Amino acid sequence: MPTAELIAIGTELLLGEIVDTNTKYLARQLRDYGVDLYRSTTVGDNLQRITSLMQEALNRADIVITTGGLGPTVDDPTREAAAQACNTHNEFHPELWEQIRQRFLKRAMNISDNNRKQAMIPAGAVVIENPVGTAPSFIMPHNGSVLVCLPGVPREMEYLMQASVIPWLKDHYAMSGIIKAKVLHIAAVSESKIDEMIADLEEMTNPTVGLLAHPGIVDIRITAKAASEDTANTMISDLETIIRQRLGTDIYGVDDETLPQVIQKLTENGPYPIKVILGGFSADTFKGLEGKNLLVERVEPQNFTQFRNPAVRLTSPLFTCLYTPTPELSRIELNFSYPDLTDTMTREYMGAPGLREEWAVNFCLSFIRHQLISKVYPEEKNDPS
Repeated sequence: MPTAELIAIGTELLLGEIVDTNTKYLARQLRDYGVDLYRSTTVGDNLQRITSLMQEALNRADIVITTGGLGPTVDDPTREAAAQACNTHNEFHPELWEQIRQRFLKRAMNISDNNRKQAMIPAGAVVIENPVGTAPSFIMPHNGSVLVCLPGVPREMEYLMQASVIPWLKDHYAMSGIIKAKVLHIAAVSESKIDEMIADLEEMTNPTVGLLAHPGIVDIRITAKAASEDTANTMISDLETIIRQRLGTDIYGVDDETLPQVIQKLTENGPYPIKVILGGFSADTFKGLEGKNLLVERVEPQNFTQFRNPAVRLTSPLFTCLYTPTPELSRIELNFSYPDLTDTMTREYMGAPGLREEWAVNFCLSFIRHQLISKVYPEEKNDPS
């Protein structure tokens, strides 16, 4: 399988003014076509640093893809950097200039001499015409590797990647394989505990297993490289079975599934209306939880006692979740009540203040889900798909 590196160009990225979605998109594309992505880098609009980075990447990888820096201004140095990195010079392409002029005319926009810069392409490069924007791109073979320079505008970049770059790469590289990934989500279990349970699996080379921790949630990523999608899916499925045997119902979902979605699925056709009472949480938390058979009510923390100890016999399941933040830590008090069934839990979290409420929300949702599958709907099991 060919190897690749990505370079995102733009000082605005380093300043945090915009989010780099291009790298995520390109990484997924390369993965789906069986290309090993070993490194991604962000660099500002500095000619010398971009040139040096391109040279280093071309020495390491088969395919180097850059995004950004193809505009008409002085701080768009990608063309010049590419020419220097590949020991060549830029050439003016009259046909590209005419295309750029026509696009400006169709949009009733004024064009300046600065835009002529966008018709400059490194000598020897394969020109990629841009029918959806004003920045032509190019593919530059160099010493057995290739440098692909794409615009930073996501809509343009994605179009050119699909329409021109992927077909070119297929023609020049053995891209018959595939890399597939599946993510399993676990809540309310520490990363270190999960690591203990599957440490031997993390030593594997294909498929591979990796952990990623979020506040109150840990993701287990399974990645497989194979000659076909069916083979990759089988490799992932076999390893997933082993992980599920070890972690059981602590796994609540896969890939894009969220805890609110899983709880919704559990309750939507159940025989009982479920009520969740929240106290102390921000108004924008627990989005997507309330639904057909599940009611969410927010009350002031000082009024919580009456709900945790209801005076009348309950006829449907009731959950209360009280969140109490302090300068030192955050505390959650969880309670589940139902005729002849009760459970309580208290937890404290001393992590970064900006992460405490997210941790509390995920821990509460995990508590609700576990009570539902163990006491309210014990016949329900996680969908292993």
